[in-house]
Amino acid sequence: MPARNAARTLERTVSAIPAEIVSEIILVDDKSTDETVEVARRLPVRLIWHPHNVGYGGNQKTCYLEALQRGADVVVMLHPDGQYEPELIPRMIEPIVAGEADMVLGSRLATPGGWRQSGMPTYKFVANRGLTIIENKVLKTDFSELHTGYRAFSRELLLTVPFLRNSIDFVFDTEMVMQAIHFGFRVVEVPARTRYFPEASSASAAQSVVYGIKTLGAAGRLVLHRSGLLKSRKFEP
Repeated sequence: MPARNAARTLERTVSAIPAEIVSEIILVDDKSTDETVEVARRLPVRLIWHPHNVGYGGNQKTCYLEALQRGADVVVMLHPDGQYEPELIPRMIEPIVAGEADMVLGSRLATPGGWRQSGMPTYKFVANRGLTIIENKVLKTDFSELHTGYRAFSRELLLTVPFLRNSIDFVFDTEMVMQAIHFGFRVVEVPARTRYFPEASSASAAQSVVYGIKTLGAAGRLVLHRSGLLKSRKFEP
């Protein structure tokens, strides 16, 4: 759980995680300015806190490193703001446990009209689908959404994909998907519902524009790497 100022939603989210499925909860606090750390210390989680803010992608790097070092076979990334449903974790890990996938994306757009029912703003839906269509062309895939923050990974994928070389900001997620597919890992989707409410974290319009530009940049780097014109260490072992 990569956390940043999640004090108001953390306890509710952790309590909804199916304890019979999840063996350990790792929460990494990225220098929150609220009471996230204090709340986490009262909960059944393994807490790691950053003394300096390192960004969304930097937070995930710590999350995955800790999970790997603690021997995790399957790792699920769940945001502590309660936007994604923790009850879906069994469905998220099922394809990996069954040996049918290495990465699972919880897609908010897999169910027709689901994005509207969840309250996703129209501009976010349009931007999400637009970027996903472009990325599908580059990756030769047909995903409904490549910008979900709900993901599950196999241990083998995390040991192979050089995620430590990735960005420390939001485009980290895009780079992870592109790396997984570039390295030949099996990626599948499962429908996921989300909730939009005041306490849920959400990128601003300015952040969304920057994210979109960086996503296109990541796609461009992969094209250049595959063509041999400009190699990138993000797509090398």
